[in-house]
Parts: sequence; C-alpha cells; structure tokens
Amino acid sequence: QVQLVESGGGLVQAGGSLRLSCAASGRTFSSYAMGWFRQAPGKERDFVTAISKSGGATYYADSVKGRFTISRDNAKNTVYLQMNSLKPEDTGVYYCAANAGYLYTRSGAYDYWGQGTQVTVSS
Repeated sequence: QVQLVESGGGLVQAGGSLRLSCAASGRTFSSYAMGWFRQAPGKERDFVTAISKSGGATYYADSVKGRFTISRDNAKNTVYLQMNSLKPEDTGVYYCAANAGYLYTRSGAYDYWGQGTQVTVSS
C-alpha cells in the first residue's frame, strides 16, 4: 500500500503560480512512477503530467506544456507540481497518483491515489 497526501492548492489569479506537493508513505517511493491528474466540475479526470521512478523522464499534456513542471525528491518521498502562468481553465481538483510502471497517461493504470487538492484560478 502507498498512501498519498496532496497539499498546496488554493485560490490564485490568472497568471499566478502555485506549487503542489504530494507526500507518500508506505512502500518504497522510488519504486513508483508518479502522475498528476485534474478534474474540473462535471468533467472527467484528465492527465496532467507524469514522472518516472528516478525522475529522469517526464511527460506533459499539451495543455500544460511549458507552464507546469513535475519533479520528485525520492529522499523526501515527495512529488511536486510547479504551476506557472495559470489560466482559469486550470481550475479543478488535482490528484497525485502512483503506479509501478512508467509514464502512463491513463488514470486506470495508476494503483494509488491521493484525496486531491483544489486549485481555483480566477480571471
């Protein structure tokens, strides 16, 4: 089992920045690739970005490429999502997730999920 807890969400104006954190506990954090997903009200949960077990590889959805950066610190069992140049359409609940494989974009490929943190971007 892996327990994931997100933090860092909040209300920010368009053009602003936020940094989300996801702290993991349980099994060896470095054994899992990590991903961030988001879900807007009334919409499906969408892939945002993922990072490999070592942190050497990343993948981004086109909608966030160049604005968001995923990173991880395996010594601290934490994955981060730095979000810059935020837009109102970035609003949603952000979830981190873990899988024992690689840079999957499908939510069904992830085995463990956090409870989510709300990000609201005002125009």
